[in-house]
Amino acid sequence: MLGLAATALILINLYTDWLDPVRERLSSLAAPFYWLTDTPSRVGDWAGEQLRTREELLEENSRLQHQVMLLEQQTQLLAAVRAENTQLKELMNSAESVDQRVLVAQVIGVSPDPLEHVVIIDKGRSDGVRQGAAIMDASGLLGQVIEAGDISSRVLLITDANHALPVQVLRNSVRAVAEGTGDLYRLKLRHLANTSDIREGDLLLSSGLGGRFPAGYPVGEVISVKRDPGHAFADVDVQPRGRMNRSRFVIAVIEQPSTELPAESGFEPESDSGLEPRD
Repeated sequence: MLGLAATALILINLYTDWLDPVRERLSSLAAPFYWLTDTPSRVGDWAGEQLRTREELLEENSRLQHQVMLLEQQTQLLAAVRAENTQLKELMNSAESVDQRVLVAQVIGVSPDPLEHVVIIDKGRSDGVRQGAAIMDASGLLGQVIEAGDISSRVLLITDANHALPVQVLRNSVRAVAEGTGDLYRLKLRHLANTSDIREGDLLLSSGLGGRFPAGYPVGEVISVKRDPGHAFADVDVQPRGRMNRSRFVIAVIEQPSTELPAESGFEPESDSGLEPRD
């Protein structure tokens, strides 16, 4: 009987539309159950998509960070090359005004001893550099070669406490001796009379006396003049024009007088030399 009833209902459903409202109602009631049963699958798909999106974002972020680092490095390299080019151009302009034969050298080392101001350049005897050769940059005199090797040389800076050189004031040609103080940013004028006509802002040039340095090249600028009536000499501070601790490229004046510095330490040149012994 039940089988016949079910068959009858199926036939009625197939060939009549009496049960359409019931069927629609049942479909509406069943829709939420279908949605609930499909939720885990949809949640899994969403989570997988979100996970993939996060991984892609992290990967892209890492890639962009690497690109930024590379670009920053390239920018720094370009800035360094631009600075080197500027320095070389300045050196070439300075070299044109030097009467003697000159050579561009690179600073490759600095003395580790804090009590001496010595740098190493990459040019030596094989390049024509000799002991006593003057070293300068685009701004002014830096020092002179105290030891010339085959392929490199040691340069004593004019700020070293054991160095002194004859100078003259550009404004009135007053002569003096500028000595190093051990401070890269300060020189002293030694034995300058209180009555000497010198003032702050005066530019000091190498006088050329002794033949150690070319004449007429900037040495420093007077930054302080103190006169004490109780003392015979004025206390004059000078700021070097050369970039003592910043120049990477320098000019070596390789045509020098035949007289060279003694090989022994202590520097005992002739009385008119650019170097003077210090106690």
